[in-house]
Amino acid sequence: MSLLATLQTNKMIPERYKQMSQKMLEERVAEVKEKLGKRLYIPGHHYQKDEVIQFADATGDSLKLAQLSAENKDAEFIVFCGVHFMAETADILTSQNQKVFLPDMRAGCSMADMADIQQTERAWEKLQEIYGETILPLTYVNSTASIKAFVGSHGGATVTSSNAEKMVTWAFEQKERILFLPDQHLGRNTAFNLGVGLEEMAIWNPIEDKLEYEGDISRVKVILWKGHCSVHENFTFQNVYDTRRKYPEMKIIVHPECRREVVELADLSGSTSYIINAIEKAESGSSWAIGTEMNLVNRLIKNHPDKHIISLNPHMCPCLTMNRIDLPHLVWCLDSIEEGNEHNRIQVSQDIACDAKLALDRMLQIS
Repeated sequence: MSLLATLQTNKMIPERYKQMSQKMLEERVAEVKEKLGKRLYIPGHHYQKDEVIQFADATGDSLKLAQLSAENKDAEFIVFCGVHFMAETADILTSQNQKVFLPDMRAGCSMADMADIQQTERAWEKLQEIYGETILPLTYVNSTASIKAFVGSHGGATVTSSNAEKMVTWAFEQKERILFLPDQHLGRNTAFNLGVGLEEMAIWNPIEDKLEYEGDISRVKVILWKGHCSVHENFTFQNVYDTRRKYPEMKIIVHPECRREVVELADLSGSTSYIINAIEKAESGSSWAIGTEMNLVNRLIKNHPDKHIISLNPHMCPCLTMNRIDLPHLVWCLDSIEEGNEHNRIQVSQDIACDAKLALDRMLQIS
């Protein structure tokens, strides 16, 4: 959660919503949706629970959903079924007369929380002392509004897992080095694919405020923030080895937020949309082990009964923070909107939004 974003009153959900039956909750969502009509828009991220996704007006990744929200000029109320940074991005891109809500304010992203603005400003100051004006910052869209704003104000841009290679290529056309926030694995995998050697990559440790690198630091081209996705980092070399041994013919497809060794050993790697498209286009009867969030894997299993699909990690659990939003919280949020007693509204301050939009716009113009 961005410390510089204004979060409306974060109340505890009333007990009565927890006591409602599944049927009652579903009927209530349908009722409010019908009553508010085009004034209400519910975007749902791929990783959300099925009980919530069934009511989404659109599904997709965080940036796509924020863009769709901004394009939907009829939508006065945007109830974002995702996490904090996604709702922040939607608020940044939407107009003044549109209001963005997050049904459960506990829905965050551990990766985004691994880079806060104070840590980033300290890191930038120390890196400037080492490398001068040779660094351009890039941040994954899975970051807080304040980090996006920092990057935007320093000439950098945001990246997605789909356009990361294009954005890193652009960054190297601007400066000699890049600082990649907050996911070290996406940064490492992207730079490696573009020909940057692992020996040319260093890690910035925000907890110890130091550069982790052995050797001549002048060789460093990519500075990776020491952050990661707690879901994707749990896919391991052992998972790949076990899958290959048990299912020799099975294809392994993973998200680039996974560790370098996992991506290297997989058959394919790409964004969430890339994974979905690959499974949809795959031949009937084909076998797949997928290295990404469990709600999505389970949905792909259900939607493609003609294919043998498993999680690359058989013990993987759904993302805890992504799973915060459920039907009771969605109904509570919708009730508050209908009653005019709005809560859990996300508002990014104007100064932060302005600089963050610079970073987003640079990416959109390039990619």
